[in-house]
Amino acid sequence: MPDQARSNTLPAAIAGAVAAGVSLARAARESIGYSIEDLAVACGLTADEITQVEVGNDADPGRIRRIAAALGIPEDAVFQETAAEPRQAAE
Repeated sequence: MPDQARSNTLPAAIAGAVAAGVSLARAARESIGYSIEDLAVACGLTADEITQVEVGNDADPGRIRRIAAALGIPEDAVFQETAAEPRQAAE
């Protein structure tokens, strides 16, 4: 059981960015060095679709699953976050 809990823990850099107000999807994307376009290629979505998820304007389960899978993050964390208020878009 401890191994499972450890595997669901976010790296400190991502957790810190989220605490500072950055979306989980954006923090994870930036932590692995992906641009929005890189992630679009990796998960088969458009850059606009990714931006809309990152800012909280799109909570489509299929899109969230694809982004979470491409970034290696728990999709349930992204689902919870999209229920919060929208964030500013990446510049």
